[in-house]
Amino acid sequence: MADQNFRDLLEQLQKELERMETVDEKGREMLRRLDMDIHSLLKRSGTEAEIDADEPILERLQDTIDHFEATHPTLTTMLSEMMTILSNAGI
Repeated sequence: MADQNFRDLLEQLQKELERMETVDEKGREMLRRLDMDIHSLLKRSGTEAEIDADEPILERLQDTIDHFEATHPTLTTMLSEMMTILSNAGI
């Protein structure tokens, strides 16, 4: 999981989340949890440790993609790329 592309995407996603202003309460909670997940993945992406128990992360990613699909296309694209990377890594 030390792939630099993955780390770059996580950092870009983090910046995009910080820029978002207009979000409903459900979306805000989804983004708060996703933000915690991203911080955790960033901490672990530079180590040899595999990401365990990340099925909930994938489920949260898909739920977030579904929620923001129409209103935040840039975020949706980045989340989709993240899902692809995690899936290709066997997560």
